[in-house]
Formats: sequence, structure tokens, C-alpha cells
Amino acid sequence: MSIELLFMVGGLALLDMMSPAALGVTVYLLLNEKERLSSRLMIYLFTVAGFYFLVGVFLMLGLDVVMTAFSPIFQNRIVSWVMLIIGGILFIASFYYPKSKKTDLPRPKSKSKAAMVALGFTTSLIEVGTAFPYFAAIGLMTTSNLAAFQWLPILAGYNFIMVLPPLIVFTLYLLLGRVMQKPLEMLRIKLSKHSGAAISWIMCIVGLILIFNSLDYL
Repeated sequence: MSIELLFMVGGLALLDMMSPAALGVTVYLLLNEKERLSSRLMIYLFTVAGFYFLVGVFLMLGLDVVMTAFSPIFQNRIVSWVMLIIGGILFIASFYYPKSKKTDLPRPKSKSKAAMVALGFTTSLIEVGTAFPYFAAIGLMTTSNLAAFQWLPILAGYNFIMVLPPLIVFTLYLLLGRVMQKPLEMLRIKLSKHSGAAISWIMCIVGLILIFNSLDYL
């Protein structure tokens, strides 16, 4: 396992922090919920991170089986061309994604813990289709032929970094209290208005990473 791979996966994890859904739900809870806030928020974030971790494990195992079974046919050069094409598509598509699109961030319809779990699954299912950095990281780890004991902690660390912004905002809220009211309101508005722009930037950067990484094997 190379340091270069760790830096690339770590960079993709930092890029995935820009995802607005989990942070948007966190901001909504901090602004509107006071009773049992900590437990409900932790349940929600644990559900999101757990869902993505399990998706990552299934993808790693599945891709590894495919790569092993078809390795005589699909050599590194073929995989690199696929990565190059996918990266080019993401890069070009990023310029056409509606950057000014305003979205309604997910909100809990109930205060129960079960509702937090359901909301975690809902937001994860909504965003998993656009989790380009996550899929790129899994692809990089698969092509690097890592053993399970190597990629499992990397995958766990990736998911922790992904939910780090909500944890940071929650910690600041606990430390500063009402001082965070106005910053949270401003953050909520920005997340609602600029989620499209964030996805556009993510597509562009992930596309470039895939393109440059594929050139090493062409």
C-alpha cells in the first residue's frame, strides 16, 4: 500500500465532506430540535456512516471478485482506459450541472429514534447515486489489489472523515450555544442554494483525479 494511494483516497474523503445532505440535516436539527438532540443526531450520523461503510464493503468484495476472475482478460491497460473515459465524462458533465439549483434539504418528519434511522437511510440512498468521490476511492483501492485488512480501516476512516463536518458543527454548537444561531442560519441558506455547485465541483475534481491516475498505466 503506497503513500500516494493513501493521499489520493484521503483527498477524495476530504472532497466528500462537501456533501450537503448530512450537514444540512445536522443544521436543521440544531436549529429546530432541543430535546434529546445529541442522541438523535448521533443515531442519524451513525446510520449514514454505517450505510456507506456497508456499501463500500460490498463494492470492494464484489469488484475484487470480478477483477480476480477476469484479470487475464481485463488487464491494467483496459481498466485504465475505463477510468479515463469515466473521468472524462464526469469532467465534461460537471460544466453542465445546474449550479444555481436550489434544493430542499431532507428534514425529519418525526422526533423518534426510529425516524432518525429512517432519515439516515433516506439521505444515504438519495446521495449514494452521486457519491462520485466514494466510488472513485473504491476503484483506486480495488485496482491497487489491497488485502481486506488494509482496505477495511481505510474505508472506516473515509466514512469518519465524511461525517466529520456535522460532528464539528455539533461540537461548536455545544461549546458556543446561542452564539452559533446566526452562523447556522447562514449555513442552512448556503447549503440549500449552492448544493448544485458543490456537486459540480465534486464531479470536476473526481473526473480529473481519475484521468490523471489512469495515465500512469496507458
